[in-house]
Amino acid sequence: MHSVRERISEANLRLLGGTSKGGVRVTCRKKFLVSFLVITLLITFVPALWAQNADKININQASVEEIAQLERVGPKYAQRIVQYREKNGPFEKPEDIMKVRGIGPKTWEINKDRITVK
Repeated sequence: MHSVRERISEANLRLLGGTSKGGVRVTCRKKFLVSFLVITLLITFVPALWAQNADKININQASVEEIAQLERVGPKYAQRIVQYREKNGPFEKPEDIMKVRGIGPKTWEINKDRITVK
């Protein structure tokens, strides 16, 4: 026979939506919190991992459409990059993209890991 204390403990546990198995108490609240934490972490970090694996763009060979895939670079700026390249020859180093009108340090910093000239 169970003591009053054990019966109250079991009743409280059932009230919280949990079970007791071999002395280990598992509640639905804990399961929910763990699931929520895992989902939150996945939502936070998976896009960052995908961004790291994004293809590099060779600004000396890429088309307007390919260059427009860079962040903060739409078709208009991509066209300027291609025109600059056609007029002045190939870019010598990736940061030379800042010589193009409208492409500044912010755009360079965001995209520097994706831009290549080789």
